[in-house]
Amino acid sequence: MAGLKKTAIWMTLLALVLKLSGFLRESIISRQFGANEATDGYLLAFSFITLVIAMISGGFNNVFLPMYVKQRKDRPDQTERNANGIMNATALIFFLLTIIGYFFVPVFVPFIYGSMTPGTEKIAVEITRFFFLFLTAIALNGILDSYLQGRRIFVPSQISKLTATLMGAVFALLFSEEWGINSLAYGFIFGTLLGTAIQLYFLQKSGFRWQPTLKVEKEFRSAFLVLLVPSLLNSVVGQINMFVNKMFASGTMEGAVTYLNNASLLTSVPQVIYGTTIAAIIFTLLSEQVDNQKKYQQTFFMGMQVSFVTLMPIAVGLLLIGKPAISFIYEGGKFTAEDTYNTYLALALYVPTIVTQGMQYIVSKSMYAQGRTATVFRVSATTIVLNLVLNWLFVKPYGYPGLALTSSLVSVYYLSVTSYIVYKDFERGEKRKLAVLFVRVLIPTVIMAVPLYLIEKFTAISEWYALMQLAVLLPLGVVLYAAGLYVFYRDAFRQLLRLVRRG
Repeated sequence: MAGLKKTAIWMTLLALVLKLSGFLRESIISRQFGANEATDGYLLAFSFITLVIAMISGGFNNVFLPMYVKQRKDRPDQTERNANGIMNATALIFFLLTIIGYFFVPVFVPFIYGSMTPGTEKIAVEITRFFFLFLTAIALNGILDSYLQGRRIFVPSQISKLTATLMGAVFALLFSEEWGINSLAYGFIFGTLLGTAIQLYFLQKSGFRWQPTLKVEKEFRSAFLVLLVPSLLNSVVGQINMFVNKMFASGTMEGAVTYLNNASLLTSVPQVIYGTTIAAIIFTLLSEQVDNQKKYQQTFFMGMQVSFVTLMPIAVGLLLIGKPAISFIYEGGKFTAEDTYNTYLALALYVPTIVTQGMQYIVSKSMYAQGRTATVFRVSATTIVLNLVLNWLFVKPYGYPGLALTSSLVSVYYLSVTSYIVYKDFERGEKRKLAVLFVRVLIPTVIMAVPLYLIEKFTAISEWYALMQLAVLLPLGVVLYAAGLYVFYRDAFRQLLRLVRRG
């Protein structure tokens, strides 16, 4: 456990660096290109890459990891052969998708997104075709992440993600004059290939040996496929909702897709910190403890506790300091003060997803560890209908901010239903612990939020330069929340402190 805690610290630090690299990339995009047809087109094209990443990191990993961890204990040699067969077969499937998809991109991109402007459509088609050339490499990058997690090797995966993000920023900074918006795509692919090489090196170093085989034991293959189908469908559900949102956004106003993207990047802290760090480690622990109900419940609550204690103040704090944060990161060059305001409108409505999606990682991972992929899919599939209906209801009266509101409402619904399902199998006392957790965290959050709000409302701090505002408000918020947590929820405060010290 101590080793995992140290790894969690390193992964969190790398995740923060990854997040900063993402901000750097988006800041360069905003300053170099603004919020227009070019940026909308690139973001629409990149949606197909996030689809592949979600299918592998979500659908594939959620099934493969528990099976790999469990069977590797008793049958290491045969499990490694099965793992090779699964890897090779998956890479082959994506290679075939690369060939087919490349030629049909000009057909399905306009079909999916509908009413794009001519400039946006041209860029979206061109960059999507380029991405499809490297679909296999992108999929392999995600597969290697799963294999490394199964061996309790977490840091190289973070480094791999960092190279993809950072190279996108570097290429945009160096080559935007020559290649335009395409420089982002070139940089992302270069970083992905570099990250794949890094992961391969560490996987080989851990003792894994690649075998040129497609053979997989019938029992392993059958169990894998039975669980994989609903898991993949579940991972696609989230992407379908994203495609629907962007489809509605592309028909509202120029730059709407960019505003939503920039706002969601700021609220994607749980995806970066929890999805690739703490949740990954907790998923591994849950997969190992699935047969020990007591330890399983303890690990689950630990994940929920760390998530809520950390994410609640982040959500409220970002709502209060969102404007200077957006201004500091994005504003400048072709990204104007009006663009900052438009982005904040979406950010304010995205804020609840910081908490809900962060905690959803723990809930969903616990269900995947138990092999309940079909249940997760049935619940998540209902979000497609809910998302579509709410988008249709909100986009006309509220425009693109209504799409952010829809995302938050759907996220609250999804977390509520899946949490109810998980807690049905737990002891009654576990529900009470969760309720107490919510109350004890809300009190220090209010202690932090009220002074920050009063300072912004009744002083001239909002007229300061954005970085100066953040330099004052951020440390003050941290101190106020830490003090409130120490007084009203000392157990959680000490647990977080011990985690830092042991790291």
